[in-house]
Amino acid sequence: MIINYNNPGCIQILADILVHRGVAIVKSDTIYGLTGIAPDTGDRISRIKHKDPGKPMVQLIPDKSWLAKYSGIILPPALSELWPGALTIIIPLKESGSAGLRVPDDSFLRKLLYRIGSPLFSTSVNREGNEPLWKINDIIAEFENEVDLIVDSGDVAENIPSTVLDITSTPFRIQRQGKVIIPPGLLT
Repeated sequence: MIINYNNPGCIQILADILVHRGVAIVKSDTIYGLTGIAPDTGDRISRIKHKDPGKPMVQLIPDKSWLAKYSGIILPPALSELWPGALTIIIPLKESGSAGLRVPDDSFLRKLLYRIGSPLFSTSVNREGNEPLWKINDIIAEFENEVDLIVDSGDVAENIPSTVLDITSTPFRIQRQGKVIIPPGLLT
């Protein structure tokens, strides 16, 4: 199914699909992403992308307060100011391991996240090893039969993914330079 972003019922339709463990394609504040409730849809998203299911995916959360659900870490104030935004922060988890979290700078996505009450996986819309798709007609042609919903927000002119910053150890490390520029003082 394809629905236009401007459809008044779009958020509710999308939320209904996601809470029933569906997978959708939605534009974020960076690029289009394959999304689904974390952790329940990880295997399906990996199959759609043809990627290793062990490879981690970003989880979208609606605001900074959700960080406490995952980790005891307190973000430095200068880093905290970059959320919401196109910044994925890899944090140490309370139990073990790490996770990449992002608070999107997109009111539609934040409303959706509050409505479903769960984090969403978000990964670029492409097959593993290929460039992310940004033209809606290409996305529909490639993925319409593999996902439950595509939210049509038109073509994405600026195809810049989020910056990925690993803060699991010091000094912090930029794993991918993207849309957000990290102030140099935060890396030391």
